[in-house]
Amino acid sequence: MPGTMVSASTGALNSLLGKLATLAGKEYGKLKSVRKEVASLESEFSSMKALLEKLVDMDELDAQAKEWRNQVTDMSYDIEDCIDEFMHHLGKNDASTSFVNKTARLLKKLRVRHQIASKIQEIKIRVKQASERRMRYKLDEYRPKPSYVSVDPRIVAMHTEAASLVGVDVPREELAELLMGDVQEMMVVSIVGFGGLGKTTLVNQVYLKLEEQFQCHAFVSVSLKPDIPKILNKILLAIGGTLCHSGELDEIIKNIKLHLLNMSNDIWSSSAWNVIKCAFPENNCGSRVVTTTRIYDVALACCSYNRQYVYNMRPLGEEDSRTLFFSRIFGPGEACSGEFEVLSVDILKKCSGLPLAIISIASLLAGQSKVAWVYVRNSLRFMFEGNPSLEDMKRILDLSYRNLPHHLKTCMLYFGMYPEDYIIEKDDLVKQWIAEDFVGKVHGLDAKDVAGSYFNELINMSMIQPVDTDYNDEVLSCRVHDIMLDLIRVKCVEENFIDIRDDPQATMELHNNSRRVSLYYNGAGDSVILKTINGSLSQVRSVIAVTRDFLPSFLGFKYVRVLYLRARVRQKIDLTGICELFLLRYLKIVTTGEFEIPAQLWRLGYLETLVLDQKPGRVLSIPSDIVRLRQLLHLIVQPSAVFQAPINSLKSLRTLQGFDISSSSLESIKSFGELNNLSDLQVVYYPSDRDSMVLDALCYSFEKLLHSSSLKSIKFANPTPFDFHGFSTLSCFPRHIQILDLEEFYLPRIPKSISLLQELQSLQLMVTEVVPSDEDIDILAGFPFLANLYLVIMQNPKEKLVIPGTDLAFPALKTLHLQLPKNHLAFEAGAMPRLQKIKLLFAEVGWEDACQWLEPTGIVHLPASLRKVTLGCYFICEESATYSTVVRSVFNKHHPGVDLALIG
Repeated sequence: MPGTMVSASTGALNSLLGKLATLAGKEYGKLKSVRKEVASLESEFSSMKALLEKLVDMDELDAQAKEWRNQVTDMSYDIEDCIDEFMHHLGKNDASTSFVNKTARLLKKLRVRHQIASKIQEIKIRVKQASERRMRYKLDEYRPKPSYVSVDPRIVAMHTEAASLVGVDVPREELAELLMGDVQEMMVVSIVGFGGLGKTTLVNQVYLKLEEQFQCHAFVSVSLKPDIPKILNKILLAIGGTLCHSGELDEIIKNIKLHLLNMSNDIWSSSAWNVIKCAFPENNCGSRVVTTTRIYDVALACCSYNRQYVYNMRPLGEEDSRTLFFSRIFGPGEACSGEFEVLSVDILKKCSGLPLAIISIASLLAGQSKVAWVYVRNSLRFMFEGNPSLEDMKRILDLSYRNLPHHLKTCMLYFGMYPEDYIIEKDDLVKQWIAEDFVGKVHGLDAKDVAGSYFNELINMSMIQPVDTDYNDEVLSCRVHDIMLDLIRVKCVEENFIDIRDDPQATMELHNNSRRVSLYYNGAGDSVILKTINGSLSQVRSVIAVTRDFLPSFLGFKYVRVLYLRARVRQKIDLTGICELFLLRYLKIVTTGEFEIPAQLWRLGYLETLVLDQKPGRVLSIPSDIVRLRQLLHLIVQPSAVFQAPINSLKSLRTLQGFDISSSSLESIKSFGELNNLSDLQVVYYPSDRDSMVLDALCYSFEKLLHSSSLKSIKFANPTPFDFHGFSTLSCFPRHIQILDLEEFYLPRIPKSISLLQELQSLQLMVTEVVPSDEDIDILAGFPFLANLYLVIMQNPKEKLVIPGTDLAFPALKTLHLQLPKNHLAFEAGAMPRLQKIKLLFAEVGWEDACQWLEPTGIVHLPASLRKVTLGCYFICEESATYSTVVRSVFNKHHPGVDLALIG
């Protein structure tokens, strides 16, 4: 992955080198003294960067090396800020002014030349001091001192007695059943999951259960930096072979290729697996291989991309967590005394079913008093520091962190900006990474796509946990396990990456050189705390503040790039100070307080993302000068925004959400048709006395974008759903859209014109009626790429809705939400072959009717890919619980293992 501009390991040195090159060129370089000094600085910074990159690959640094690293990264931030401010004063950051021309005029003045020379001299002094320390510490010759080698916790897990294990029985039997099937070809099953979930313990139990059924068997661990010949020699010795001293891979592999059961534990890369698998026999003798990994992509590669052989490790359930916790503290079978019961609930919640966390914390608490329990409960987030009992857990999680490439380490540390248990939106996160310059440039890819791939890599590596997914199983939000978050915060402190402030008592200790600050307060003293720290934030680049009061002044955030403020307040909020934050790229404000968008917002010349969410909903008027924000990519206003001036000058805009076309000027509605980069559009519409004019203006813009390859999503929103016939004849939707959401309107019928949208992947409609004989169902079934269909039918169809079973009907549909009054619905054999989730809601059907309807209607015809079923019957005429067992038995008969939810 190409180097990022800003990272935890090298600070802003990459970005700084680019800006020094700018200073040496263009009009700046005309000053001979400037050009010479800048060249010298570039050379020195390049050397420092190389050393920092060398240090980051070392496992442990001593105090001197860490101090120098922190001082250099800190200096890089200061110098970049200094250059940014200087260039800002020259250019005034006004996109409408020629920067080069203005610079050329100003540089003729002696005052400006003096400023450049003065700034460079300040920089030279700091660089000289850092270089002297480098020589004094002999860092170019630095090698980490050997440290004490401790026992690998995975080895302990391999030798744990089965009788003392909890929650292993069910997954052990599931895996054994999968492995001992009728398949005679060599089978590879891969167990994947977060570090500390018990993968090693589980695979060892499966190994012990099955080893006698195989002629040869071996169990080996694969390290982060595997010695492949050594690993293969271990397998060779385990199956009765002779050690191959030559270390030649070909020779070892030839000696291993026998009928065997092999367990390969903790594989970190597909490249390591590609070599190891060469040793396994591809025959019909029933050979079995089980691997464990924390990385989903590696698990898939091990199984030759056959998903049915990937076993996702699950956390312990609540009961198993309690059993494991109490058995470690009080002994097997011993009950927990009442005074510890309440405390244990809070502690186990933090462990989230992670066996390693439960065992480690239980070991810490064994034989301790209630005072110690209270202390652990209150400070679990900080337990990594100075607790030897938690070292095993720390080492295992730290191994996952160290395995990350440099660019992902930086992104991973940024999760420390968010509070514990916070649901983090992927869309917010990737934009923040981009604004901070954490995202490298990849030829042919947009920065948002690159950042999105970073996020997905962290999901695949089990570093973060998915929360919400869309119809294509794309992860939309995530959370960080509490134990992993603790490790992240420890790393953030070590590397001076983030200053986290969620304890009012610790506020006064705010680091003078904090570059990123997370403020999370929920108490009555917020306003006093915020005023106290406000002057300490002059050098921050990112601020995420979740508080009950609003930050009193923005003027202290001189160099901030990312500003996310979430505050529950009642008073009116003054945002004028935000206009002085000349480097701001990402701004999100969510508040219950009233505010207006400042008229001077156009001064934020680098702003790329603007998200304004005012609760309870108030319509925001957008200043006409916003069109001067030529770098603005994403404009999101909730609940809605009114534009009076044309917006066609926002040529870079890709996301426009909350556009109130009912109240905005017709000129502004017509103008968005010139935004050729627009990809995501959400408009707010409600009835008014100018409906026809608004629709005409909307059609005018849509027709301009008719063949746009950029526009992918169109959504309509309004305060309350209403009957509307205008969209029934609206045939001007751009042809390449993939998402169309008309859920907020009661349309009379399914519009025939949408059949022109052959690239649709997601469609949401609410219609008065559906007439199957008039091609209504055929229109929906004919979309070749439709993966998600949300359809609400208000009136009961006069004829039964039959979902056809032909190959051409709903070929790609994965998710179906269907709501209608009665269950006049049937499925033909072969219907919806790729369906994974279905939700059926009937307003006028009781459970007795539903039970009689299920099998005759063709539930048996739903595909084997079905994972989740939600069935809702809202007509109450009997006890629904009576029929719950019947419904479940029907689905267990035809779709065993499906996740079934009954509502109503």
